[in-house]
Amino acid sequence: MEPTNGKGSVKITDEVVSIIAGLAATEVEGVAGMSGGLAGGIAEMLGRKNLSKGVKVQVGEKEVVVDIYIIVNYGVRIPEVAWKVQENVKKAIENMTGLTVAEVNIHVQGVNFGQPSKESDTKAK
Repeated sequence: MEPTNGKGSVKITDEVVSIIAGLAATEVEGVAGMSGGLAGGIAEMLGRKNLSKGVKVQVGEKEVVVDIYIIVNYGVRIPEVAWKVQENVKKAIENMTGLTVAEVNIHVQGVNFGQPSKESDTKAK
């Protein structure tokens, strides 16, 4: 996207839009993290440094279509979490870039059951 203001142009790369979307998605309660895809049939959870890898964006002249691949926490209501992610991502991209978000497609790739803490392991013994 290259909006002009009479003083020059502003170029916002697809990766910047992806990072904004990834950060907005992980802010939502119930999202365990972004998914980098399926490795051997198991969803691979990405760290915070790789947020843009769990996002695919298609940036047009003034519109954006976003596909987000997430892992949710066990026990959450997936439709509610997905709706909140859609709202948060749409708002963040539109506020920060001025682009119109046409679609935010959520792909739930896995469920995080959480790892038992070492503290609870020692108490159980």
